[in-house]
Amino acid sequence: MLRSCALEWTGNWDDYICLVEFGYNNSWHASIKCAPFEMLYGRKCRAPICWDQVGECVIEGPELIKVTNEKVAIAKEKLKEARTRQKSYADK
Repeated sequence: MLRSCALEWTGNWDDYICLVEFGYNNSWHASIKCAPFEMLYGRKCRAPICWDQVGECVIEGPELIKVTNEKVAIAKEKLKEARTRQKSYADK
């Protein structure tokens, strides 16, 4: 993704790195079975075009820590599964 954007925006690609990061963090990853943003925040990312749609969903304090720890555990498990699967392919 970064390479294709750098080729497209020759000379000033670093001005657009935030767009590439946004795209990467919101694209589906096979290793964790979701987008990194979704794994971290527990919801799909709303693009800037959707920012006028406001809702109330507030998680604070210990509950936020608990939810985050659960997401980290799930991410570790998914990465371990992906690593094992990739190792089995390499060992053939």
